[in-house]
Parts: sequence; C-alpha cells; structure tokens
Amino acid sequence: MKETLLHTPEGVRDVYGDECRRKNQLLRDIHHVLHLYSYHDIETPSFEYFNIFNMEKGSAHSNEMYKFFDRENNTLVLRPDFTPSVARCVAKYYADEELPVRLCYQGKTFKNTLQHQGKPSITTEIGCELVNDDSSAADAEMLSCVIDILRASRLTEFQIAIGEVDFFKGLMEEAGVSIEEENEIRDLIQARNFFGLSEYVDNLELPEHTLQALSGFDRLIGGPETFDIAEEYTENRRALEAVERLRKVYSALQLYGYDKYISIDLGMLNGYDYYTGIVFSGYTYGTGDAIVRGGRYNDLMQQFGKDAPSIGFAVDIDALMTSLNHQQILPLSPIDRTLVIYPVEYQEPAVTLAKRLRNADIKTELIRKSTRHALTEYLAYADRNRVYKVFYFLSETKILVSDRLAKEEKEMNFADLMEEEL
Repeated sequence: MKETLLHTPEGVRDVYGDECRRKNQLLRDIHHVLHLYSYHDIETPSFEYFNIFNMEKGSAHSNEMYKFFDRENNTLVLRPDFTPSVARCVAKYYADEELPVRLCYQGKTFKNTLQHQGKPSITTEIGCELVNDDSSAADAEMLSCVIDILRASRLTEFQIAIGEVDFFKGLMEEAGVSIEEENEIRDLIQARNFFGLSEYVDNLELPEHTLQALSGFDRLIGGPETFDIAEEYTENRRALEAVERLRKVYSALQLYGYDKYISIDLGMLNGYDYYTGIVFSGYTYGTGDAIVRGGRYNDLMQQFGKDAPSIGFAVDIDALMTSLNHQQILPLSPIDRTLVIYPVEYQEPAVTLAKRLRNADIKTELIRKSTRHALTEYLAYADRNRVYKVFYFLSETKILVSDRLAKEEKEMNFADLMEEEL
C-alpha cells in the first residue's frame, strides 16, 4: 500500500529539483516579456462552471474535461483552456471598455485525454489575450511577442506557421458544398492527406478553379509567394480578404525584422470553429507538437455578453522544456545560494550572519550541524543543491569559507567577514 502511494496517476508526474527550478526560471523569463508588451496579470479559478467551457464556446470536448459537482449539484470542471475564463472576466470587469485590454496569465490546464495518446493530463501554460483591437497590426504584434518569448527562452531555431481560417471558409462558400463534405475536406487537409483530398474532391461537382485550389492545397504552404498562389485559386471575396490581411501581417513583421521566423500555411485549420481569422502555431526541434498556439477569436466574447474582437496565444511550457532539453540549450538554474552551517553552541553568530546575507538579497540556507553527519557530507549536499558558497563556524570567532565554484577554502575571522562587502 505504501509503495502504491508513492506513484502518481496516469498522465501526471512530479516536477522537482533542478527541473523545477529551471521551469520556474523559464516562466519568469516569459512573464518578463509579456510585461514588456504591457500585459497585465490576471488569475482565474482552477475550476469553473461547465458551461464556461462547453462546445458552444468552442473549447474542449465534454469527454476531455474533468467534471465534478458542488453541493448545489452544479457541474464544475477543471480548467481545460484559459481563454474562455479570461473572456468571462473581460466581459464582467471590462464591459464598458472600448480601447485595448491586455491580460496575461500562467497556470495549469487539465484535460482528460486517452492515455495511449501519450499526452499529459496537466499542462503548464503561460499566455496572453488582447481584446478590443481588430487590426492586422495587433495580429503582427501578437506574433512579435511570441517570437520574443521564444528568443527569451534561448531558442534559436524555430518557425511560426500562420494561416487564415477565413481563406478556407471562403473556398467552401465558393464551392457550395454540404456541411458533411466541408468537414471531410477539412479533416483531409488537417491530416495533410493531400492525395486523399485530391481523390475526394475529384468526385464532387466543383467550379474548376476551386477544384484546382483543393487539389493543390499542398502548394499553399511556404513563404510569401504563397499569397500569390492563393489569390490565383479563388475569386471569393472572403478568401481574398483573408489573404490580403495575412499580407499586411507579414509586412508588419518585416518591420520588426521577424519575417525570417514566419512561414505561411493556409491549410492550418486547428480550432476551426473556435477561431475567426489568423491562426498560428510555433514549432522547433525536439517535440512532435506545437510549443505555442494562438489565433483570433472575434466571436467568443459575445457568448459572455460583450461584442469585442480578440486575439491571444498560449505557450506550452512542458513542450518547450522538452525541446530545450533535446537541443541542450536550456541553461541550468543560477547557482545563487549560500549555506551557513554551525554547531549548536554557535547559533547566535550563525543567525547574525544569515540575517546579513539575506538582507543583502542573497539566498541563504541555515543548518544546525548534526553530530551524525560529517562536514564533508554537508559540502556534498551543497554541491547537489547548487550552493556557491558555504560558511562553517569553527568557533564563535572563526569561520571556514568554502567557495564551491572556485574550489577554494579559507579561514576568516567572523568580525572581518561581517565587515566585508557581500
């Protein structure tokens, strides 16, 4: 029984030690970038009413949510997605605000996925939402923020694929296909089954240029030349406006000097019913899935009573950590701690030293030495826990100072140490 209690359920795991320190440092680095873009922090509950996240709002499927009941028998769910929660808050607290609202968040999301998919049930996310700005400039700045975040994580090789769901919706309007046929075409595009797509649409009665577009969807992935190809494929106004908007976003990103990180993918249709315009995903080596996802969702806020255009993204911290580990570019957490060790009879000067170190903003661990452990054991403990300097009281007035980085030791007078600049 005790052995069973040491294990976690399927889909979740412990994060501890150096991995936990590095993860928290990565979150701090990303949070700093979000603040540079003037996003303000918001915290939403870990669980909310089921209707906040149901399919009408465009979030997770019902069978992917962890559900439970309160005392009044209301159905509650653990948060599978931050965006609906933030949308609810904006509709409640910023109902009359017409100028941009910038909010950022970090925390856990919970999804009850099939275990054979190999995906975690709990994911750490950090992201932001920009409300009340429907411009292509806002789309570009959102992508710029994503790129700055990935650069702050020390990634050097990554790509942000951008698409426009209105391009596909415009093609479907032009084609005049049924809902069932549209869903089949969409699924084939999402699966990148372009051979199957060509074979399927050949059996439909479609306008010739629409047939060419769907049969050649693999050509709609690439660089800025993709815009010209897309415009040749359609005469639908909605689709053409979507392409033109992406051109504007791309041009703005050139002003940032970030176009080298951008690729065009007009077959990106993830969250098709959720998003209303630009969609994007970030990829790098070391993970098979996106490390960041986002897009524009201009209709979501209406579900909560506020008509406001919105765009946002979320970084999957766990996937990003995996990528950084794989590429061996994730820095170790800083070695920035000290350790003060003292025999019981020297507690008073030890406490005095620890207080001085902490007042100097130096992380300090204070340990009363046990007779059961030798000093060498404490020094090994310091090395395991990324301590850069150890202070050991030899007497009330003498201290052994062990510099673990320089691998040097020296004895000092306690009075002299207290007068040194730390």
